[in-house]
Amino acid sequence: MTVPAVTLALDTATPHLTLALGQGAGQPVLEWREEVGRAHAERVAGALDELFARAGLPRRADAVVIGTGPGSYTGVRVGASYALGLARVWGAPVLGVSTLEALVRGDGPQAVALDARKGNVYGAVYEVTAGVVTGTRHAPQKYPLEEFRALAADLPLRLDPLPSGEALLRAGLDHGARDWALAYL
Repeated sequence: MTVPAVTLALDTATPHLTLALGQGAGQPVLEWREEVGRAHAERVAGALDELFARAGLPRRADAVVIGTGPGSYTGVRVGASYALGLARVWGAPVLGVSTLEALVRGDGPQAVALDARKGNVYGAVYEVTAGVVTGTRHAPQKYPLEEFRALAADLPLRLDPLPSGEALLRAGLDHGARDWALAYL
């Protein structure tokens, strides 16, 4: 896949509205992250306008990366609907990536998890190179917290960290197309 000139990443599965805007390969990524609770629908359009304005770009992207959850069902629906609407207007592909991939940082094996309530987490264990998931040891699924801690006993464990728009954007460009886009467009 050729790297699009402008890529927008969007995740609404957590209490944070996470956006990122990248321009071509190797260019700096501009991020927006705001704790909005359940107000993603109310904040996403304004935040997107502000992000494009800060970048000095017209409100248009050549590809859209969306966090597909796990997380808030309503939040995922809001983000997916918004991303699909933008992509249709812009004539851009939508690339889906697990929201858990927006939690990885750096290099090496990592366990990442989001609160799933009642003593459970949505977790996954990934192999990570340069901040991008390159392999999956344990696919994303719901675990009792203590079971996930035991599964990840020898690894760095990130429980409910802030999602990274840059990690989401890079994952989408790396492998999002084969994971999700073709099934939804």
